[in-house]
Amino acid sequence: MSTRPIIEPRDDMGSGFPTLLRKELLRFWKVAFQTIAAPVLTALLYLLIFAHVLEGRVQVYGSVPYTSFLIPGLMMMSMLQNAFANPSSSLIQSRITGNLVFILLPPLSHREIFSAYLLASIARGLCVGFCIWLVSLLFVDLPIQHPLWVLCFAVLSCGIMGTLGMIAGLWSEKFDQLAAFQNFLIMPATFLSGVFYSIHSLPPFWQAVSRWNPVLYTIDGFRYGFFSVSDVSPWHSLAVVAAAFAVLCLFALRLLASGYKLRN
Repeated sequence: MSTRPIIEPRDDMGSGFPTLLRKELLRFWKVAFQTIAAPVLTALLYLLIFAHVLEGRVQVYGSVPYTSFLIPGLMMMSMLQNAFANPSSSLIQSRITGNLVFILLPPLSHREIFSAYLLASIARGLCVGFCIWLVSLLFVDLPIQHPLWVLCFAVLSCGIMGTLGMIAGLWSEKFDQLAAFQNFLIMPATFLSGVFYSIHSLPPFWQAVSRWNPVLYTIDGFRYGFFSVSDVSPWHSLAVVAAAFAVLCLFALRLLASGYKLRN
């Protein structure tokens, strides 16, 4: 691992942060049919299938219909996956095509690089989640009881996966390494976090195991903003999510500051 830091911009140099941020935003916005519409369609298919099969057969949160319960979970799952995909795919493509040098040459500090990738990943995740919520209103009335809780968990959760996506993009040197990161870490963590069920429906042993999954707290806290009920205290969930976000941010900033795999 290289220990030579990324060059910090001098005071007389303009910041390249707005340009990098714009590039990362346009990168997913120009192919919105693939990056936004496709995840919305996937979530809609999950909703139609699971709601049709399990509506009326699964009891969650007392009087909350299963279809309503399912929508926030699908929103958060799609947001997390897309927030992760944005920086990870951008970095691996830049490395393989050889244009990563165009990020290293401008007067960009490691904090600016980190912030640009992070904000773009959060923006993509929020766009996907908002679109899924709008489409879901065609099927069920789903008012948001606590908008600030919903927004807080949405931003922090997308931030966690965006930061994790940066770490994966820096570590991966080939597409199959990135795919392994997604298939063996991201996908199991999201699917086994209560997207389709309440953890109170699990046996005690698996409830205890589920509580070690940080993604559980992102989805459970997010649901609280819709229904005012949750499996875990929302303050507990917020503490876990905020702590995970802080730790990952510090780790990602350390990797960028050291130039980890950026000059290979």
